[in-house]
Amino acid sequence: MMKTAQAFFSTSAISSDGFPARQPMSLMTTRNHCLLSLLILIVTSVSTPAIGGERQAVIFMYHHFGVEKYPSTNVRLKQFEAHLDYIAANGYQVWPLQKVVQYLRNDKPFPARVVAITIDDAYTSVYTEAFPRLRARGWPFTVFVATDGVDKRYTALMTWVQMREMQRHGASFANHSASHGHLIRRQSGEDDTAWLARLREDIQRAQRRLKEELGSAPMLLAYPYGEFNTLLADLVAGLGYTAFGQQSGPAGPGDDFRALPRFPLSERYADRDGFRTKIASLALPVLSAEPWEPVIDDANNPPRLRVSLGDSDARLDQLSCFISGQGRVDVEWEDRAARRFAVQAAAPLPVGRSRYNCTAPSAQQGRYYWYSHLWIQLPAN
Repeated sequence: MMKTAQAFFSTSAISSDGFPARQPMSLMTTRNHCLLSLLILIVTSVSTPAIGGERQAVIFMYHHFGVEKYPSTNVRLKQFEAHLDYIAANGYQVWPLQKVVQYLRNDKPFPARVVAITIDDAYTSVYTEAFPRLRARGWPFTVFVATDGVDKRYTALMTWVQMREMQRHGASFANHSASHGHLIRRQSGEDDTAWLARLREDIQRAQRRLKEELGSAPMLLAYPYGEFNTLLADLVAGLGYTAFGQQSGPAGPGDDFRALPRFPLSERYADRDGFRTKIASLALPVLSAEPWEPVIDDANNPPRLRVSLGDSDARLDQLSCFISGQGRVDVEWEDRAARRFAVQAAAPLPVGRSRYNCTAPSAQQGRYYWYSHLWIQLPAN
C-alpha cells in the first residue's frame, strides 16, 4: 500500500505572467517636520502602502515547502519565512478562510489588511515545514485534501493522524476532490449526465472521508489543478460549496463564488518584491467578464475577453493586460466612459491552462488593481 504520490498528483507550473513592477515610494518632507516624524514617515514608506478598510481579502495558495525538486509548485523555506515575517511586520491579520468567505458572502466590510493562507494537496512538507512555522505564530490556515491518496497511504502525503494534530492547533481541512483528477475531462463514452454523476460522487466521497476522519469539514472546495468549467462550477455551487481556483488576484465582492481567486506562490513568483505587490493588491471591480466559460476550442482560440468595470480609483489609462507565454497585449477600449474593454491574445493559446492577467495602478501609491481570467485548451483526445 505504501507508494509515491507522483502518480496521483501530476506536477504543473502555476504561472502568473506579467506582474507589474512595483512603483517607487516617495517621501514628503518639510522644514516643520521634526526628526521623529521624519523617521516614522521613512519607516512607513519603505514597509508597505497605507491601506484602509475595504471589501476584499488576499488569499495565498501554496503546495510544497522546501522540496526543491518541484520548483513549479514549491516555495523555498527562506521565501516562506520571509512571507510570514512580512505579514507580521506590516500589520496584516491572518483570518480563517471560512471567515473570509462569510464576510464576502454577506458583503461585510473587512478591516484593513486581511489575508488567508491556503495549501493544496496535503503533502508531507505541510506537516514538517509549514505547520510548525504557522503554529508558532498562532495563525490559521486551510489545507485542501484529495482524500483517496491519503487513504491509500501515499508516502508523499500527510496521514489522518497528522491532520488531527494540526486541527487541534488552528488548521482546517477542506475538499480537493477524492481522486485529484482532471475533473473537466470526460471518460470514454461519458455524456454530461454520467460525467456529472461521477464528479458528484467523487466530491461527496471526499467530504464524507474528511468528516469521518476529522469530525467536520467546511463547505469549501479547491479545484484540482485550478481547472473548472461552467457545468462543474454549477454542480459544485449546487452542492453548497464555495469554490476556489488558481487564477490570481484578491477576492472581492464582485467575484464568483463558484471560483474565487487565489495568488499561487512558488519559487519563481515568491520573491519579496512580488509578494509585497500581491499582498497590497486590490480586486479590480469587474462587473462582467465574458465569456466566463474557461474551456476553449480551436473555433475560439485565441479567445476574446470582454470586461466591464465598476467605479474605482484605478488609473485605467494605465491598464495593462498580459497573456501567459506571450507577454503584454494591447487593450481595446470598446467604451472608455462606460469602462468597458476587450483583450485578445495575439496567437492561439496552447493546450493546457493559460491566463489573461490585467492590472492597473491605484491612486494609492504602490497598490495595483488585479484581475486574472482562466482559459483551458483541452487535449485533442
